[in-house]
Amino acid sequence: MVKIRLTRLGAHKSPFYRIVVSDSRARRDGPFIEILGTYNPLKVPSEIKLDLERTKFWLQRGAQPTITAKKLIQRAGI
Repeated sequence: MVKIRLTRLGAHKSPFYRIVVSDSRARRDGPFIEILGTYNPLKVPSEIKLDLERTKFWLQRGAQPTITAKKLIQRAGI
């Protein structure tokens, strides 16, 4: 099963996330299929950059977003 989820980057206590498409069996920061965008929770307001076309493509192909990824996708405008 293919999932849309977050992978964590950034230093200790300064998180930065990539929104990626990956196999559900892969570990959180492990291999991924494609990077869809980024999420920076430290900026005020938080910054979400997302490739909307590719996100729609993966959702149409049956990729399941995690709860957090789903909220970010909705905030980005899909």
